Amino acid sequence: MGAGVIQNQGEGTRRRRRGRGKAQPMSEINVTPFVDVMLVLLIIFMVAAPLLTVGVPVELPKTAAGALPTEQEEPLTITITAAGDLQIQTTETARGELIPKLRAIAAERTSDQVFLRADGAVPYAQVMEVMGALNAGGFANIGLVTDIGGPTLDGQDR
Repeated sequence: MGAGVIQNQGEGTRRRRRGRGKAQPMSEINVTPFVDVMLVLLIIFMVAAPLLTVGVPVELPKTAAGALPTEQEEPLTITITAAGDLQIQTTETARGELIPKLRAIAAERTSDQVFLRADGAVPYAQVMEVMGALNAGGFANIGLVTDIGGPTLDGQDR
């Protein structure tokens, strides 16, 4: 009634174990999940990297000046292109609209720091006009953006 049935296993169906019946550790590593994760991360960084750069392509002059300290708030960037066009961050702005827009931006920001990027071909007078407009718009802390590695006054390149 409650007796179990014992089936006879043939010679071909027996499995042999090596050693004393212990299972051997697997010495191969499955790298497929690792490759999948790395490919996903690569795609994420490839999509996100272009979004991290702010600005318009300009040929900045090279100087030996050091970098400014960074702040918690995203810096406001004004760009003067080689053609003389003005841009606030990446939005093109007419010269007549610059001061009213700067005043509106200054009212919303806690910092009065602004970065001025100008192409190396832009005349000095135009850069000074924009700096005066920045001051009139409420930004007294103006940082001029340049590339590193330019000449120094002692005649040596860095």
